[in-house]
Amino acid sequence: MNSFVGWIDLSWAVVLSHLAKLGLAFLLAVPIGWNREKAARSAGLRTFPLVSVATCAYMLVGMEVLSSTDAEARAMYGIVTGMGFIGGGAILKSDGRVSGTATAASLWNTGAIGLAVAWNRLEIAMVLCVLNVVTLTLGDVFKSQLLQDK
Repeated sequence: MNSFVGWIDLSWAVVLSHLAKLGLAFLLAVPIGWNREKAARSAGLRTFPLVSVATCAYMLVGMEVLSSTDAEARAMYGIVTGMGFIGGGAILKSDGRVSGTATAASLWNTGAIGLAVAWNRLEIAMVLCVLNVVTLTLGDVFKSQLLQDK
């Protein structure tokens, strides 16, 4: 490790690794945010990448500073719980109609993308991204078709 200011030990390999993970978490959330932005939802192109980057960052910090897998699991539990809270804020009920559930579920999924990237489970992160975008895209097509048939 290299001493940065005298009291900060900095490993450039770790810095680059974390920057790469944060960048990937950001990129994998962009298509989901783009879909929600096009649909004029409450959360969009700014929110989704920030959620993914934040969950990735929280887990990366936890993995660096916590000393046991039990402690890391508790950190992940806290992140997942927080994502549920954020998603709940996207759900609106008005005149007997509920909206925002797909956005809420997508926010939760985007948090899982950030966690997967932090844990080097890139295959999980990529599958979550693809499934989320496909579900939102095809779900709209199927939903409009079902509503048209009624």
